[in-house]
Amino acid sequence: MENIFIIVPSLDPEEDIMLKFLKELKKEFTNILVINDGSKREHDKFFKSLEKDKIKVLKHYKNLGKGRAIKNAFNYLLNNYSDIEGAITCDCDGQHGVKDIKKCAKALLKNKDKLILGVRDFDLDNVPNKSKYGNKITRNIFKIFIGLDISDTQTGLRGFSKNLMLQFVDLTGERYEYETNMLIACKEENIDISEVEIETIYLNSNANSHFNPLKDSIMIYKLFLKYFLVATSSFLLDILLFASFFSILNINSKILAATILARIVSSIYNYLVNSNLIFKDMSIKTLTKYYILVVIQMFFSGCFVTYLYNLLNISVIIIKIFVDFLIWIINLIIQREFIFNEKK
Repeated sequence: MENIFIIVPSLDPEEDIMLKFLKELKKEFTNILVINDGSKREHDKFFKSLEKDKIKVLKHYKNLGKGRAIKNAFNYLLNNYSDIEGAITCDCDGQHGVKDIKKCAKALLKNKDKLILGVRDFDLDNVPNKSKYGNKITRNIFKIFIGLDISDTQTGLRGFSKNLMLQFVDLTGERYEYETNMLIACKEENIDISEVEIETIYLNSNANSHFNPLKDSIMIYKLFLKYFLVATSSFLLDILLFASFFSILNINSKILAATILARIVSSIYNYLVNSNLIFKDMSIKTLTKYYILVVIQMFFSGCFVTYLYNLLNISVIIIKIFVDFLIWIINLIIQREFIFNEKK
């Protein structure tokens, strides 16, 4: 594993814990790169001692965030080691055992086209509640909005081939949201993910973590806001247009006619926004598949709303909202998995 680098971002480390970890790491890996991400001056002597021990150290004058630390590490390695095969990122606070880092490195060498994730078991008793429930929430959000079923969305133990380092070095995100952006990029760029089970270690209930539950969670979850806003705005636009057309039309089958007219306008909006902002695919193939879906859903909506309106004799707008909400959920999944997915 001579051409594998271990990247260790560090901010105000517990020196005894980190030193013990690095000594164990050196027994298995020749190349270790520590990023001093703006630690307090009191740690300068510690980082200098690492350099004397033949561990490479990059220093940020001030704290720039974990995402920036990893990207700068990628940039440094790509510029200075042309024969590098890949890199493993890991935390310096004792959460990642050397044997698990070695497992991920071996998986990386066998799967250079995949992102390697060292995943923990969050059902164990030693997992702090904020980590346990935070991961479960994020897992479900990923599954619903992104279509990725990942066991551990917040793991810092990850393996990257040289090609993946090249792809991720300019990915947006400066703090913990950068690691979330990686996972979203894997879905958008059709990069496979390989999970490696690792030991679940939490020292002092993860008290040494620099993750800010409020600030960093907001940065992570706002990444999903665009998915929610696009889907919701398309849904609301369609309902408003339907209500407008339904109120002014004076023809037979006006529910179906209003549905068709509203869906023509809202579908153009939805396709343009999705193909540019979310899924980034403007091909004729996706346009054809998209409008086949639109026509099917449009007639299903119009016919089912008409049926329920005649059966229940309640507000057609209420019925429309109920029916189209169900269609909205199905539509999100179909667009994500079949319309804007190049693998299909």
